Amino acid sequence: MTAEPPPLLKVEGLRKWFDITRGVFGRKVGQVKAVDDVSFFVRSHEVLGLAGESGSGKTTIGRSVLRLIEPTAGKVTFDNVEVTSLGAREMRQFRRRMQIVFQDPLAALNPQMTIEEILSEPLTVQGLARNAAGRRDRVVELLDSVALSADYLTRRPSDMSGGQRQRVVIARALSVNPEFIVADEPVSALDVSIQAQIIALLVELKTRLGLSMLFISHDLAAMEYISDRIAVLYLGRIMEIGPSTEVCGNYKHPYTEMLISAAPQPDPDRKRRIIPVGEIPSAASPPSGCVFRTRCAYALPECASVVPPLRNVGADHYTSCIRDDVVSGKALA
Repeated sequence: MTAEPPPLLKVEGLRKWFDITRGVFGRKVGQVKAVDDVSFFVRSHEVLGLAGESGSGKTTIGRSVLRLIEPTAGKVTFDNVEVTSLGAREMRQFRRRMQIVFQDPLAALNPQMTIEEILSEPLTVQGLARNAAGRRDRVVELLDSVALSADYLTRRPSDMSGGQRQRVVIARALSVNPEFIVADEPVSALDVSIQAQIIALLVELKTRLGLSMLFISHDLAAMEYISDRIAVLYLGRIMEIGPSTEVCGNYKHPYTEMLISAAPQPDPDRKRRIIPVGEIPSAASPPSGCVFRTRCAYALPECASVVPPLRNVGADHYTSCIRDDVVSGKALA
């Protein structure tokens, strides 16, 4: 049997804690544990989805992986290179291989620049075009790759729709020929009618260019369509991770069950809605033991003292729940 090649991206024990300060002198009074001991990997040509409610740590993970913010602890390895140990100059060169698509395309684009200037800038910074003619040819090629014509070269972001702006953001991420992209809620700021077009574009680009991707979203339906595997996050920790069809159709964690229950269904009469208990705790003072226990209908007394590790419940499928008799993935059928 041929051994599986090492993953393209490997994240080990990632933590990102933000200090809480008070007073004129900024006295530290606590910490927000946005991401707390998260580990996962992304294979070459694979899409891993990060799912969870707002405040679960999805965006913080994506930006920490790219070192747009510096992790508090942990290790990020990309193609056998430890990204977290690179100096500023090395990291700048390394960014050609790892890019991001931001959530809000209007905020991500300079309103004073034309689309040609926006897409030419990374080519100039990374030295990927020898002259102005070469840059323009590459910009036209990038626009074509996201289904926009050369007519958009002289336009500014304010002259475009939300979907068109997001296509430009995607084209800019592709401009330096990356191997890996963090797509940070790339459709959440768009009209529903446009979201499917952008998702389909990302799927097409992933297949055609052989991209690996970290797809961040709270929409499990979109995530199941685009992702090979899904990791479910809650209060900065992974609750469940596995193949998309398993996580969405044979989930093993109560929080995954709650997320799927909250999603719109074609026939709501057939769906048993899971009502969460209480409010989402603060990341500055997360519950002891299992962080989901205060909202879990299946919690046991020992859940308050045991931090459940991820355990194997199937082929490449893991859950952090200590119980295996509470959800089967069929409860909402």
